[in-house]
Amino acid sequence: MTRRHLAPVCSASNKRKTRDFYNASNVRPVRTRLVFATALAAALMSATAACGVGGAEGTSAAEGQPKRTGKVAGEITFRTLQLKPTFTAYVQGVIDAFEKKYPDVKVAWEDVPGDGYNEKLVADAQAGGLPDVVNLNTDSFQLLGDRGMLADVARLDPKIAQEYVPGAWDQYKLPGKGDGVYAYPWYVTPEILTYNKELFAKAGLDVDKPPATVEQFFDQAERIAKAADGRYSAFMADPKGRLPGDWQKMGVPILNEDKSAFVFDTPKAVEWVQRMKKLYAMGAMPKESLTKADDLAQLYGAGKLVFGPGSPGILKDVKRNSPSAYANTRVAPAVTGTLKHIGIYTQSLGVRKDTEHPDAAAEFAKWVTNGPNQVAFSKQVTIYPSNAKGLADPYFADRGDGKDPETMARAIGAEELKAAQLDANTPVEWTTQVGDAVVREMQKGIKGEEEPAAAVKNAQEAANKILEQQQKQKR
Repeated sequence: MTRRHLAPVCSASNKRKTRDFYNASNVRPVRTRLVFATALAAALMSATAACGVGGAEGTSAAEGQPKRTGKVAGEITFRTLQLKPTFTAYVQGVIDAFEKKYPDVKVAWEDVPGDGYNEKLVADAQAGGLPDVVNLNTDSFQLLGDRGMLADVARLDPKIAQEYVPGAWDQYKLPGKGDGVYAYPWYVTPEILTYNKELFAKAGLDVDKPPATVEQFFDQAERIAKAADGRYSAFMADPKGRLPGDWQKMGVPILNEDKSAFVFDTPKAVEWVQRMKKLYAMGAMPKESLTKADDLAQLYGAGKLVFGPGSPGILKDVKRNSPSAYANTRVAPAVTGTLKHIGIYTQSLGVRKDTEHPDAAAEFAKWVTNGPNQVAFSKQVTIYPSNAKGLADPYFADRGDGKDPETMARAIGAEELKAAQLDANTPVEWTTQVGDAVVREMQKGIKGEEEPAAAVKNAQEAANKILEQQQKQKR
């Protein structure tokens, strides 16, 4: 599976993804792909030049960084993504407590809908009106970070890194920008493994030995398909969600050393297509899941899938709508493979690089993401603190009697996050365009319309053409 896909509280892509934060119906351990066409990127680049957002034309992310004055004061704007009205009381309480601690600061909070969120950021960049502190998903982080619009928070807070889970902190570095970190990690969601223990056992599998590698996952899926005889499936095909995470977990290199070209055309990648092709033909996955996103929670809840959601949040849905499936659910650590890394989805708070009040903006972002505030948020919705002290709260270690799936998922996810360094990220170069191009070839290979080796070769060629175009646009 791949990372970007533990859906956030608020995903800017569409309403379905926004709802999915709570349902978490698709977990993909990968850095979210850019959702934008080149026209949007071009518009943002011209906006930077025309309006001076983020500094003079051609200014890099490492240049023109704000400097703290030592005075926490001023009026700052804070933008969140679709948190009202559900979390109005929580967010306003955080703001009120901050303003009480820093009476010379006034925080103006604005909350905007998920639809068109990133496009709104582009428009604000054109008008020179980005908020001082802004809620970023991985799409919008990449969009603003690449254009040099975000403050390096590692410079604003040189000692702050130790307060966050390393795997979350590292998400907000930018390629070619050294040790700079361009956002404060906020909440995170880890990848886990869930499965129907009754159906698992019917395939002759040991319910206490779930798969730990992609290869084991495929082996078990084959046994499940044979036992199911078409009555149910092992897992969702979902190549868009599984790649490049599965490849990385199998030890497939995605980019060359200087990240100038994709190099995933390897025997291991071909093996992945071959295994998927065989499993698809056997009925190990729903046929339609190769080309479209079905409701994973619904299928799993109906007993039509053995391997269920990879995000803890969806278990609330299963518990509410499918008590029998919930009772049969086992939770285990995520499939990690050779990398021994999990997938995590993170949201963050970025600070506008040309903010007039860097002290107030930095202190506020740090306040929102501190341990107590993140723990309080996590108790209202199935998310986890990126703050290390918050993650150490006993709430996340409690396994109860070891039988309740939701409780176990919370504890297992927290344990994974404590140890996570860098997850099996989709490289930032793997944009939506690249992913779509690769998936088209994978679909052909899996359906048998193209030989697996040819599918991988053609996918790499298509990906490199897109990468070359994207790199030209950044020059």
